[in-house]
Amino acid sequence: MLSKALLRLGASAARHPWRVIAAWLVAATLAVLAAVAFGGRNADSMTAPGLDSQRAAELIERAGTGQEGMTAQVVVTPLDGAATFFDHDSARTALTRLQTEVKRLPHVLGTSDPAGALDAGGDTAVRGGLVSADGRIAVVRVQYPDQSRLSAEDLDALVDLGDRLRAELPLRIEMGGNLFYAFSDPDGGVSELIGLVAAAAILFLAFGSLVAAALPIGMAVFGLTVGVATMTVLAGVTDVPTFAPVLGSMVGLGVGIDYALFVLARHREYLARGLDPHEAAGRAVATAGRPVVFAGGTVVVSILGMAVANVPFMTVGGLAVSIVVLTMVLASVTLLPAFLGAAGPRLARAGRIGRALQTRKLGRLARRRDPAAGAAHDAGWRRWIGHVGRHPVPYAVGATGLLLTATLPVLGLRVGLPDDGSLPHSRTERRAYDLVAEGFGPGTNGPLVIAADPIGDPGVVDRLVTTVAADPGIASVAPTHIDRATGIATLVVFPTTSPQDKATADTIARLRTDVLPTAIGHGPARAHVGGAAASLSDVGQRTSQRLPVFVAAVLAMSFLLLMLVFRSILVPLKAVLLNLLSIGAAYGIMVAVFQWGWGGALIGLEATVPIVSFIPMFLFAILFGLSMDYEVFLLSRVREEYLRTGDNGTAIVEGVSRTARIITSAALIMVAVFLSFAVAEDPSTKMFGLGLATAIFIDATVVRMVLVPATMTLLGRTNWWLPKWLDRMLPRGPVGTDDTDAESTGEAPRPRLVDR
Repeated sequence: MLSKALLRLGASAARHPWRVIAAWLVAATLAVLAAVAFGGRNADSMTAPGLDSQRAAELIERAGTGQEGMTAQVVVTPLDGAATFFDHDSARTALTRLQTEVKRLPHVLGTSDPAGALDAGGDTAVRGGLVSADGRIAVVRVQYPDQSRLSAEDLDALVDLGDRLRAELPLRIEMGGNLFYAFSDPDGGVSELIGLVAAAAILFLAFGSLVAAALPIGMAVFGLTVGVATMTVLAGVTDVPTFAPVLGSMVGLGVGIDYALFVLARHREYLARGLDPHEAAGRAVATAGRPVVFAGGTVVVSILGMAVANVPFMTVGGLAVSIVVLTMVLASVTLLPAFLGAAGPRLARAGRIGRALQTRKLGRLARRRDPAAGAAHDAGWRRWIGHVGRHPVPYAVGATGLLLTATLPVLGLRVGLPDDGSLPHSRTERRAYDLVAEGFGPGTNGPLVIAADPIGDPGVVDRLVTTVAADPGIASVAPTHIDRATGIATLVVFPTTSPQDKATADTIARLRTDVLPTAIGHGPARAHVGGAAASLSDVGQRTSQRLPVFVAAVLAMSFLLLMLVFRSILVPLKAVLLNLLSIGAAYGIMVAVFQWGWGGALIGLEATVPIVSFIPMFLFAILFGLSMDYEVFLLSRVREEYLRTGDNGTAIVEGVSRTARIITSAALIMVAVFLSFAVAEDPSTKMFGLGLATAIFIDATVVRMVLVPATMTLLGRTNWWLPKWLDRMLPRGPVGTDDTDAESTGEAPRPRLVDR
């Protein structure tokens, strides 16, 4: 049985704590050394097989036009507001020097030449899209090779050059481009620190002991070090997306501290009963560790299930995050009991500061939250759950209506990817974006690249240029480049709207369905629409199409697992529906904040943005796994009470009230960790942080403390109904709640439930 294995593992780690801690130190050191020696740089490859943008990328790569490499852009305007590049020689001379300096940077293949175009005539510069029509803004486009040949040092060199030239030239210099997107340091460091501090404060209030508060934090830091270092090693083998370390840190800290809290709370209960610290640690891992393993495994399986989307960067990103979650589960059942064994009996009592706090109002709050304080401190929760149980219909209807109302904005959900226009004005990428939009139009920030293979039809290129330029969604078409060896033509076209605008996605769709087929006709030629904006639009459409299949698979898996655990049909069905409600409400709040701008200023959001295309699927996978954690923890206690008493009402009141303090503390920690990431600069990180925090808050309050007791009261004994024929078919094993689990941990055996 799983409980027996965990009992032996936890007790052994507690008896030999320094050996286990030393082993984790060695593992962390080796992981960091491997990351330094063999690790790779995170890279975003927003493509997927079979997409039209991917076919365009393949043609561009065959043609060798350089469009497949990395790019940057240096946007400049004279510091003298009245000056233009048309009539001020000093500004033009400064522009020439800037171009020369940029060309000398390592790995730069070439740059555009606005200074040369100005020498040839102002009209030439304007028609080439290098200087704005009013002559105030010029763009130097910088071409690099593909990302595999570059590093963060190339970005640093460009940024350092800009800093130096700002002090020497009479120009305002701003920079942007996908070189920044690929190699800018992701958000995380400060957010992680804020999350750790907030978690430490909540743990201290919960346990009244600095030692007890420090152990989950220490375990989480160990696990995060090993997990993120392993993720870096994985990046040396394949492209790990840039969001993976941030998401891994966010989820890793949340679940790691959460899991440690469950085990630590049960350990203190056993210490309060007078058990030896080693035996208490073993039993804590055997009892609380089982739902930890179950919940962590569910998170991992859910995240890996995103492979159904057939989007490689999402699959790899999910794998990377799963590594962190698995590391936290392993640390919870090995490293944490070692810490518990090393701490000894000190964890049974509050520390000196905690005892001092207990003489005041804050101390009374800490004692009420102390999981080892006994049933007397559950009185408040017991009264609340009893009140809900006496009025189940209004509470069930009211809470369901509240969550459905919060879900309504999902009907207006629009997926995409926030561009540099959603970054704060303190970032040079945002200032460069605004200058380009001001001087050349918003679509210049997200050009489309049409790749065409004439295949024996030389006139197709001219027809493409004519028909594409006539489309109302296209502002201009740059000069066509035709590769002599392959005959492949590439057209860089600029939409009239910004990259994240829905109209841009409509223009891309219209080009593919109407404009390009009209130009090509029925001949053998082919043309595809690529570029960053097209790739992101395609990925968004694919994830939206596959999301229902993914959701159905996760729901079915969750239902089956919970049916095995609780030997019931209605309990898992209710759990699945309630989890769906809480996640839907979190989606709705995200739409209201990010698309409608409601309260966006509170998290530093300066402009409305679409929901990042891959975030809904990631959030669903993570949140369903995390909610299963609370579900198993709470319902296991309710089932225990029902098996003991046979009374549904008593079981609900006792089971929910005895777990309410732990669930509340765990949820507070997760919300604090996730909200610390919601104030990051990057909108994608904000979405992950706010979405996770909102869903966990709703799940731990409205769902667990209102809807669960209300609906279980209404269902009565049918909560535990299971047909006899199905009971005989279902296996009994390590995920079940058999009497053998209690025997293996030394608990008193409980009467078995008879299904009717």
